[in-house]
Amino acid sequence: MRRFLKITGITLLVILIVLIATPFLFKGKLEDLLKKTLNEQIDATVSWKSLDLSLIKSFPDAALTVTDFSIVNKGVFEGDTLAYGKRLELDMGITQLFKKADDDPIQINTFILDEPIINIKVNEQGIANYDITKSNTTAKTTEKESNTAAPFTLGLQHYELHKATINYLDESANTFLKLSKLEHEGNGDFSSIESTLSTTTEVLVSFELDGTNYLNNNRVQLTADIAMNLEQQRYTFLKNEALVNALPLHFEGYVELQDDGNLVDLSFETPESDFKNFLAVIPSVYAKNLDGVETQGDFRVSGKLKGISNDDYIPTMDIAITSDNASFQYPSLPKKMDRISINALLKNTTGHLDDTFISINNLSFRVDEDVFTASGKLRNLTTNLLVNLALKGALDLGKLEQVYPLELKEPLSGRLAIDMTTQFDMDAIDNHQYDRIESKGIASVTNLFYASDELPKPLTIEKAAMQLNPGRIVLEEFSGKSGATDLSASGTIENLIPFVMSKEDLKGRFTVQSDVFDLHDFSVVADDNASKNQKSSGTEQPTFSPADTGVKIPDFLDAAIDFQAQQVIYDDLTLNNVSGTVAIAQETAQLHNVVSDIFNGKAGIQGMVSTKDATPIFDVALQLNDIDIDQSFEKLDLLKGLAPIAKAIQGALTTEISLSGELDKDMSPVLTTIAGDAFAQLLTATVNPEETPLLNTLNDQLDFIDLSKVDLSQLKTKLRFEDGQIAVDPFNFMVEDVMVTVNGGHRFDNTINYNLNLDIPAEYMGGDISRLLVKLTDEERENLSVNLPVSLTGNFKQPKVNVNTQTAISDLTNQIIEIQKQHALDQVNDKLDDAIDDVLGDILGGNKPKDSTTTGGTSTEDIIKDTAGDLFNGIFGGRKKKKTTQKDSVPKGN
Repeated sequence: MRRFLKITGITLLVILIVLIATPFLFKGKLEDLLKKTLNEQIDATVSWKSLDLSLIKSFPDAALTVTDFSIVNKGVFEGDTLAYGKRLELDMGITQLFKKADDDPIQINTFILDEPIINIKVNEQGIANYDITKSNTTAKTTEKESNTAAPFTLGLQHYELHKATINYLDESANTFLKLSKLEHEGNGDFSSIESTLSTTTEVLVSFELDGTNYLNNNRVQLTADIAMNLEQQRYTFLKNEALVNALPLHFEGYVELQDDGNLVDLSFETPESDFKNFLAVIPSVYAKNLDGVETQGDFRVSGKLKGISNDDYIPTMDIAITSDNASFQYPSLPKKMDRISINALLKNTTGHLDDTFISINNLSFRVDEDVFTASGKLRNLTTNLLVNLALKGALDLGKLEQVYPLELKEPLSGRLAIDMTTQFDMDAIDNHQYDRIESKGIASVTNLFYASDELPKPLTIEKAAMQLNPGRIVLEEFSGKSGATDLSASGTIENLIPFVMSKEDLKGRFTVQSDVFDLHDFSVVADDNASKNQKSSGTEQPTFSPADTGVKIPDFLDAAIDFQAQQVIYDDLTLNNVSGTVAIAQETAQLHNVVSDIFNGKAGIQGMVSTKDATPIFDVALQLNDIDIDQSFEKLDLLKGLAPIAKAIQGALTTEISLSGELDKDMSPVLTTIAGDAFAQLLTATVNPEETPLLNTLNDQLDFIDLSKVDLSQLKTKLRFEDGQIAVDPFNFMVEDVMVTVNGGHRFDNTINYNLNLDIPAEYMGGDISRLLVKLTDEERENLSVNLPVSLTGNFKQPKVNVNTQTAISDLTNQIIEIQKQHALDQVNDKLDDAIDDVLGDILGGNKPKDSTTTGGTSTEDIIKDTAGDLFNGIFGGRKKKKTTQKDSVPKGN
């Protein structure tokens, strides 16, 4: 006995050693075999992190485990991951490990796959990324070779998929199917010709077609027993039940795999007819909680699928959805929806995909006394969708939330009435051929309350009435309010159906009238933090994110609007009698012939404003005619920046301004960004120097003129501005008898750099100049003037005035010297003429000539010296200072 135990112990120890050592002995062989087989069979890059073999884990089977494996495409889809898995486990008999590649095929008994992600894609050319099997064209194979060519056979008894994700994208059909959180397992015998496979499945299904979401994470559960005939490749559904959300379905029939496709013969129906089943089909995110919902009436789904399924055909189908006199009411809501009737069919009688259609024979419901009905057909579901619908009824929108828990941001209100038919195809919409859209009937909305993120204040549509005609829709009447703004409109709409169905821009032409249009009612509240971060130096160029932007031009409009408004309130401005045309497209407004009354004058605007980008921009031409200077420069920051000294001017102005730049959150120009030019003409103007430090300081420095008496009437000048600088073309004006010439410029931050040239009468210089002037004739004194340079620097609030009197005195002295020189030369010439006349007279008279160098004892040279001496002594000789009057005083300065 002791010997038997010893032998048994040694045997078990040897078996254990073999079980532990075998994986190390055969792991390399299996890994090489797997790589060799994969490389021979598929055209893709296959890799894994690790491959482990265990003979203990699933004894007596061997367990092969592959972790972090991936299959990456080559060719057309190169670099795309076709499949990835966290873990792949294969269980097989131990004897399978000792087979050579040329022996009988290796059998796999159990297959487990954890967290796989499979991405199936078909591009627009119909090429599929899963077609990675290599074609064998190297040699002809015999029947025996063909029977033994496959390295694996599925002797499966059990398989599992955990947390799987399958993405299917068909770009040629614009279809996307996603299966997520897939849990699936099956038990059966795939090695037998006939057997039964028992399966359980739970998955979330999402489905999109042409950008429209039909299923959104709908939960599907399936328990099915499938009779398998592997020789005929027929799979027959025996005992089965499916749940789509909470809608149960029973089905029966079979699927048979054939060389030219799959033969399908299936039928299904709801096992019970409770209307709550219909609510259960709605995705749970929309259906809310159905607990406690009271329903009445029936709901039935039944259908048949029969025929071949391949690249050319689909099974014919006949699916009916019906309900009669049903109702539902949520326990927490006061109203119910009743008299619900549904009679719809999904059919295909030819097997051609394009011939599939939906027939809505009747769809109707009632809320209180309001009844709404619809009927029609949808054809060519997968190609050029054909729509033929009839809608009729009335609906109080405010009652919808009392029937169904919509959980809207803003409550609905208003009444919709409609009686229309419409017929169109999607190609007409896509190609903007609106004349192919045949809509007839009427539609109206009254007391509709509408709020959205793009409208800071809700819009109340008091009434909107439309007449639907083929090719266009006439907006017969529209009246509404938003804040203090009132609107009334009429016009035509080109594409209401595309606007509603395809989210295209709303196109049309409208005539809009308003008594008061306040832009504050359409201004989105700006982020205060953004404004706090802006520097106040005046040199920064702020930008605004969409959240900071004040007024946003609607992005869904592509329309022309002819408008008239009694008042338009913009910031703190009020424009009266405003009219013009604005064309809106792509969040850009093109302004044409916009005119208004403002500042006791007229204004005209042409140009563009855009809120498309993060920072709004503008490019406009502004014409102001006969406007009040005081009002306009008080309320328009732009004009304040162009001419700050206008604060001291009262009168009328005409100007033409062309400018472009950025706008702030209040749609006002950011002065440091604007570029352009302006022409300005003062029609009438009076000046009060006390109103501005610059004119007041200048008036104090120039005590011989009074700036309050300046004459600016008909003053004209041009300005150019760029990068925050304003350059002014030279212009002239009169202050009594003084001509002033101005040139230079300033910046929007109020720094100045101007030069003034004052053409003043010489007598205003006073001082020693007055002594020189007495030697001139009255006519010479009156005609003598001097240019007095004055420079202005600093800024408008603290100006620096520099009066260059030294240059003026030097210039005036030189003028007087030239005049005195001319006087001296004239005297010399006169005396020379007299002397010559005397000499010639004596000679011609026969008298002895006198001394040629003297005249009356005085020589000609002495005459010249005496005359010049008197002249220059008078100019440069000693002078006595005298007390000056106002006009005698010398201006302050250098």
